[in-house]
Amino acid sequence: MVCNADCVISNVVAKWPCSVHDSRIFRASEIYQCLSQGELSGVLLGDRGYGCQPFLLTPFTDPQEAQQAYNHAHARTRARVEMTFGLLKARFHCLHKLRVNPVRACDITVACAVLHNVACLRKERAPRVPPAMDWDNPAIFPDDDSGRLLRDQYVLNYFS
Repeated sequence: MVCNADCVISNVVAKWPCSVHDSRIFRASEIYQCLSQGELSGVLLGDRGYGCQPFLLTPFTDPQEAQQAYNHAHARTRARVEMTFGLLKARFHCLHKLRVNPVRACDITVACAVLHNVACLRKERAPRVPPAMDWDNPAIFPDDDSGRLLRDQYVLNYFS
């Protein structure tokens, strides 16, 4: 899922039933293809489970001083997607444990995302969200050199 600062979900890929690593799903997604081929501009933020790319910035693993400031800003910004997951699960308790076949579970997930967006756009009262979970995954794809260079440039320009 991709969301904005208002917790509105702008992209959902829910066609991988069962347990598949987030970064593997992202690499097979249409948004990844569009970003990597330059058809879309912009930068997404991902956790340490993703390889750093020019269009997907990740935190530093062993940050130095300026990199710590970047990591702090990265974490605060990325917290919105974690908050969105929390809101989604608080609004739709069925998402905690779906007891349907995997294909149907994918459909239910997309439907819940659409209804969540409707609630956000109508400014419905948000449900109480349980304490934040750590959504970080272990990395399975290496960083891209150009992604690391772009991340370093952000640190140099905005956090040094």
